[in-house]
Amino acid sequence: MNHHVILGAGPAGVIAAETIRQHAPNDRITLIGDEVESPYSRMAIPYLLMGNIDEHGTYLRKGANHFVRLNVAQVNARALSVDGQAKTIQLSNGSVLQFDKLLIATGSRPVRPPIPGLDSPQVHPCWTLEDARAIMVLAKPGARVVQMGAGFIGCIIMEALASRGVTLSVVEMGDRMVPRMMGPVAGNMIRDWCELKGVKVFTGAKVEAIVPTDESVTVRLSTGQKLPADLVISATGVKPCIDFLQSSGVTCLQGVLTDEHMQTSIAGIYAAGDCAEAFDKVSGTTIVSAIQPNAAEQARIAALNMVGQTASLKGVTQINVLDTLGLISTSFGNWQGVPGGDQVALTAKGRHLSLQFKDDVLVGCNSVGWTDHVGVMRGLVEGQVHLGPWKEKLKNDPTQLMKAYLACAQGQGAWTGAADTRRR
Repeated sequence: MNHHVILGAGPAGVIAAETIRQHAPNDRITLIGDEVESPYSRMAIPYLLMGNIDEHGTYLRKGANHFVRLNVAQVNARALSVDGQAKTIQLSNGSVLQFDKLLIATGSRPVRPPIPGLDSPQVHPCWTLEDARAIMVLAKPGARVVQMGAGFIGCIIMEALASRGVTLSVVEMGDRMVPRMMGPVAGNMIRDWCELKGVKVFTGAKVEAIVPTDESVTVRLSTGQKLPADLVISATGVKPCIDFLQSSGVTCLQGVLTDEHMQTSIAGIYAAGDCAEAFDKVSGTTIVSAIQPNAAEQARIAALNMVGQTASLKGVTQINVLDTLGLISTSFGNWQGVPGGDQVALTAKGRHLSLQFKDDVLVGCNSVGWTDHVGVMRGLVEGQVHLGPWKEKLKNDPTQLMKAYLACAQGQGAWTGAADTRRR
């Protein structure tokens, strides 16, 4: 009987525990999470802030005895170190756990920029349920809120804050909004949309200091502007939680490096989710792609291999579908293009579409306000569909994506689940 230890009680950890139990009914499973709450989805926190759900609605599994029924032992602690050779884990509660198989599913955590005043009681990330509770106390109607960061996560948080009736300003150090997902045209279209909706947007600006003033703070920008705030949200990005692996023997680059079976450099140790760096067939490199569909599939693959079944990851999904105050934008694959590739872009009537090609394959795309063909764009990019003569047709008219998909993808047996989705 093997002992499977899972570090991390987010979506990847929960799915792995369930998959292991399904295929190994008698094995021992320990699920370790460093938050006191029942395992929950961080992606549900904005809906909690909006008032669409309560805290119970964020839980990944609603049944009170779900993990008890699965005979999964839950431990509230944090991993301090892992010994890959001895197969032991030192936990923050003082105990040492022995494992036969280990899954590292510790996710990511917010980056803390070195800004004076970041520890002020008015400043919060928006990452945990504890953060959400603090934000809801301060984000009252009319409250002055400054958000640092206008990336993917920042835009989702921004929508939740706007729904609470606050006066919102967003500061982004990049030259446009969502700079890691959108090119200049698309990013600036999102900025213009936000300003039209009453959000003040400061791009190309850094927060230099947060200065306490009685019950509020003043946010000082690199541009010289000073913004009074009752609440400051820090949404300046995240990074994988892998510091505890420094002396483990497990190879880490940006994340925990894995093979196609989600196994790390040490046999019997696997990784999945936001902390894992997996091979992506579209880009031809290993990447950390921190979205929930990846976490779920990587966890399933890892769990099957942990119980002795051979399963391989087909690829890493590079998909972002973002709703910013009602404006839908997307990025797929190598949206910036590839060396030696070519591209076409169309901007008209408040909408933008950019297609990137390598030879006759669509390797990436961007869109703003273009909801018609979201699933088709994903299908063409992930399916690595050879377009043949349809490449030139798309370069002449990028709006012909659906016809190109129907003509090329299905005949090649490519990914055909091209249903539009707005879920990250």
